[in-house]
Amino acid sequence: MTRPIVPREDRIRRTLDHLRNETTDEYETVSAFYPDEFTDPLLAGRERDLVFGRVPSIVAHSSELPRPNDFLTLQMPRNRIIVVRQRDGGVKAFVNLCRHRGALLEEQEKGRCRLFSCGYHRWSYDTDGSLRAVTKDSTFGEIDRSKYGLVELPCEERHGFVWVVDDAVPKKEGTGIDVADWLGPDLDPMLAEYHLEDLVAFRAEGFDEPVNWKIMQDAFLDGYHIQYAHPNTAGKHIHTNVLTVEDFGRHARFISPRKSIDRWLEEDPGDRSLAKYVTETHFLLPNSTLLRQPDHFQLLTFRPHPKDPGRSRMEMRLLVPTVSASGMAEDEWSGRWQKNWDILIAVLHQEDFPLLRGSQQGMASANAGSMVLGRNEVVNQIFHRELRRLLT
Repeated sequence: MTRPIVPREDRIRRTLDHLRNETTDEYETVSAFYPDEFTDPLLAGRERDLVFGRVPSIVAHSSELPRPNDFLTLQMPRNRIIVVRQRDGGVKAFVNLCRHRGALLEEQEKGRCRLFSCGYHRWSYDTDGSLRAVTKDSTFGEIDRSKYGLVELPCEERHGFVWVVDDAVPKKEGTGIDVADWLGPDLDPMLAEYHLEDLVAFRAEGFDEPVNWKIMQDAFLDGYHIQYAHPNTAGKHIHTNVLTVEDFGRHARFISPRKSIDRWLEEDPGDRSLAKYVTETHFLLPNSTLLRQPDHFQLLTFRPHPKDPGRSRMEMRLLVPTVSASGMAEDEWSGRWQKNWDILIAVLHQEDFPLLRGSQQGMASANAGSMVLGRNEVVNQIFHRELRRLLT
């Protein structure tokens, strides 16, 4: 059932009240969790199969595949995959493996080609996945080529993102991909209103870290740590432990106030828009955080390692208006967003990653003991609640 969506300005004013009263939105209870949730290889296998193998997750922004035959490759939790723009403008995803002897078909991270050709024996495949050529086929023997095309994964392009379900099980009831259904009646129209397909990925980069993916995801849903973990960066600009949250079941949206909003703590803003004084963050189950800033978006995704529960890959994308839409000269546009990107990268590598590596090391202690999520950690509570549902 669709919930009534609270207008943004109303949510911002509720956030102002939190600041005035030194309060925040709260979950119904504190919740215990355990270190083996971040170290247990059996649980990690269940997450790969029952979460990433069943529900859509974002793998790219549409602008990263601008033309037919553009492709990118990546490691998903269960499969190495190729994502390729089709000649008709659609997008497909395939297991990155030659059906002859299992060689890696494409080794480049991204590129453009009319055929995928295996470097081992030069079998080749069309970008739609069909087997095009078997070298020396007169001596190889007869095979049904329709059965030896690339293995296709469920893939859909929606709201400017490419989504993949990381399992190639034959389609039947409850399998395949339906992003609108997964997002639900709250988030699907919400993302449509943002017109993310009109933006471009100024930069997209991935980082392999010795940290469980859930520790990573938790860190970017948490407004409780800002002044302590980021005292000289984000802590100077964002209030700590003040969130206004909408719980949409699988997903959530929340507002974090910037300190520039403080001028309105004593003064009535009237009908004035306060949007530039907040960051609006969307948690998209299972593994994405989409931050809506006043003039751009950031997308953070977190994928588990295919074998090691103590490792994961974080990808960050800076999504911005095109040069023409921005009204800036290209050099000005590039300089502005490069500066923004450099700041984000510095905070990740100097503050976030070292702290999270330490968390993973601590979780590996034999007597780590149980831990607890507080009522003020609302979106973290939602994340773990919904993850438990997927696993059961």
